[in-house]
Amino acid sequence: MKIIKKDLEKSQVELLVELEFNEFKPYIEKGAQALSEKVKIEGFRAGKVPYDILKQKVGEISILEEAAHIAIRKTIDDILRKELPDRQPVGQPGIEITKLAPENPLEYKVTISLLPTITLGAYKDLKIEAEKPAVADEDVDKTINEILEMRVKETASTEGAKKGDKIVLNIHLSLDKVQIEEGHAHDVNVILGKEYMVPGFDEKVEGMKAGEKREFKLAYPKEHHQANLAGKMVEFNVSATNVFHRELPELNDELAKEMQFKDLADLKEAIRKNILADRERQADVKAELKMLDAISSKAKFGDVPETLLESESDNMMAELERNVANQGGKFEDYLKHLHKTKNELRVEMLPNAIKRIKTALIIREVGILEKVEVKKEEVAKKIEELKQMYADKPEVLKQVESSEYQRYVENMMFNDQVVAQLKKWNYADSSQQSKS
Repeated sequence: MKIIKKDLEKSQVELLVELEFNEFKPYIEKGAQALSEKVKIEGFRAGKVPYDILKQKVGEISILEEAAHIAIRKTIDDILRKELPDRQPVGQPGIEITKLAPENPLEYKVTISLLPTITLGAYKDLKIEAEKPAVADEDVDKTINEILEMRVKETASTEGAKKGDKIVLNIHLSLDKVQIEEGHAHDVNVILGKEYMVPGFDEKVEGMKAGEKREFKLAYPKEHHQANLAGKMVEFNVSATNVFHRELPELNDELAKEMQFKDLADLKEAIRKNILADRERQADVKAELKMLDAISSKAKFGDVPETLLESESDNMMAELERNVANQGGKFEDYLKHLHKTKNELRVEMLPNAIKRIKTALIIREVGILEKVEVKKEEVAKKIEELKQMYADKPEVLKQVESSEYQRYVENMMFNDQVVAQLKKWNYADSSQQSKS
């Protein structure tokens, strides 16, 4: 067997493989056997058709093509391991048969993308400073107000809406008496005094009763997020469909006990701890990104292959679509809001896709250099936990039990171990290592 290796641009390699005729001959026999099982020839059982009879029926080139496919399947994995011992293939290789003729060698070309090479610089003792978050009384009060809002009692009212009441409105917007495209909304809930709309809106609708209509004008702020309205005098046509009087529960020990706390002080302390824990996690994420960016800036990377970039872009797009769906939105509406097509958004994602790829390369390389190993029993324990979690979801359980998912879990655990070790080496305050 002869192999000619050629390095291509963007971390690709081309391998030209030649099997001498004597090496290829056993595969011709296997190809004929495989074809004879597929082709029905009168007078012969499947798989028992003599070579010459089969050649007359299907043509010799068909036998050689079948033989070539078998030979490639049997030889390609060993060739890749031998020729690329220290490189990780990405995606499926491209294969092209370049020479195939009777009584001749088989020649085929393999084109494969590889993980980019990486040469690490310093990745220890970087003294990354993590933020040390605090929680103010105002933060606790804000959360408590949100809790009270969730427990508010609303009663339909025939009186005019006053501060603290909820008024349900149909709103139509115009500029110079021309209705604005998408400038209408129905059943908009407005709580007077919260200033959800533009400044001055609450005062304009205060006192409205169910069934009442009003027209007025308001100047939109110059920095308003809707560029077509920013800094302009906008005409409003509003009608009230309902008014509700709102009564918030009293903030006291009894309310706290209803929420399974000892008293109000216990509730406030729990809220403070939860806010602090959340902010510490956010601070840790920022410090982790800062650390990985610092390591990346000191490393040298080979070119990122197109297949890897496309794969990472696909992953990021899928994540974004899931996030939009989880928030109850439609991805098509999200794109309209951004005034972008899916392809335009994908192009914008490319720098972040490259950054994510480099981060993954760093973690992988550090893990290899530091001989990080995930124990099989740890993976098995994690898989067992997931099985119990999804015991009542057969489809998810089937996925968890697959070998592909187990490799995914092992890879995630490997990454977690490497990142945890990097934090120990690089956080200025070792107590700030992962809060997650």
